[in-house]
Parts: sequence; structure tokens; C-alpha cells
Amino acid sequence: MKRGHTGWRHLIDSTGYSLKGLELAFRHEAAFRQELALCVILLPLAWGIGEGPVEWILLLGSCLLVLIVELLNSAIESVVDRIGTEHHELSGRAKDISSAAVMLSLLLAGLAWGLLTWQKFLS
Repeated sequence: MKRGHTGWRHLIDSTGYSLKGLELAFRHEAAFRQELALCVILLPLAWGIGEGPVEWILLLGSCLLVLIVELLNSAIESVVDRIGTEHHELSGRAKDISSAAVMLSLLLAGLAWGLLTWQKFLS
């Protein structure tokens, strides 16, 4: 952090960096765009599926969790690619593990949405 950048100035700068990160992920990461599109479609449906604040936050939160994990996965992949493009066991491991995290977040979201949809419409 630069000297003198505390308080509100730090908050404003940090917000700018975060928005830039979202823009870069949208521009350069196809998986992020696909998951964001799915969230945009699903989020309005949460109000019809969920019954009360706990179910709504579960549905909304599972979508946001997928996006968060995808951002972290993309960041890890970018750092690994920055280090070098040649195959290295640790680089592959880092990418595979972060990809597994995305898969698990998608599984969690699918379970949340599936079970609450089942409960609402099929039970």
C-alpha cells in the first residue's frame, strides 16, 4: 500500500482494483462469462423457488460462490502461466486443484438449486 493511502482513499482504490478484476475476468475468461450468464438467469428464479431469507441466501450465495471460486481459479492459472508455459508438475497440480475447487462449487450450487427446486415443486 502506498504511503498516505488509508481510510477512504484506500477503500476507493481497492474498489477500483476489484472492479478492474471483474472486468478483466469477463473479458478474458470464457468460463467466468458462462457462469455469470447462468447466475443472471438463475438469480431471479431464486425468489420463486426459495421460501424465506435462508433459502434465498442459499440459492444466491451458491451462485456467488461459483463466481468467487472461478475468479480464484483464473487468478491461479494466470500466475502459473506468467511463470512459464513449459510443463511442470507443480504448475499442473496448482491448475488441477483450482479447477477441482470450481467443480466442487458447481456441485454445491447444483445440489442447493436441485434440492430446493425439488422441495418446492415436486414433493
